[in-house]
Amino acid sequence: MEQRGARLAAVAYGVIETPANMQLHHRLDIIFRQVAAMLERYGPEAAAVESLFFNTNVRTAFAVGQARGVALLACSRSGCDLFEYTPQQVKLAVVGYGKAEKAQVQEMVRVLLGLDRIPSPDHASDALGVAICHAHGAAMRDGVHRARSAAQRRPTAGAERSRS
Repeated sequence: MEQRGARLAAVAYGVIETPANMQLHHRLDIIFRQVAAMLERYGPEAAAVESLFFNTNVRTAFAVGQARGVALLACSRSGCDLFEYTPQQVKLAVVGYGKAEKAQVQEMVRVLLGLDRIPSPDHASDALGVAICHAHGAAMRDGVHRARSAAQRRPTAGAERSRS
């Protein structure tokens, strides 16, 4: 996704699919290589991911966690900054309500990005929602960074006294 001022635009989106009957290590290798290729092609400054929460299916949690791990590794190796958001943070940023329904989030993703239809499959729409959440927080992160930089340039009271 690209942000110019308050305007957001989807540059590219989709999902990475691997054959279900393929051995896990080969599937993870495909995910890693495809994420690394996208990072190289688009050269983002940052990547954003949704934090995981599974309370019932441990097997699914492990599989998703492993796939997420190789994606995070690709991000780390590319040198882009990485940010993580909870599902509630994403819903709040996209819809304005932290307990919004999935359909509400999908429709707002479509509207905010000016798309003709809701991105499909659901995972693509989810990822764009995370990107929107990250973009909406950019102004705050920039302000905090500027404030910290200014504070580091100011001499402290103790440093002023020691010079006199």
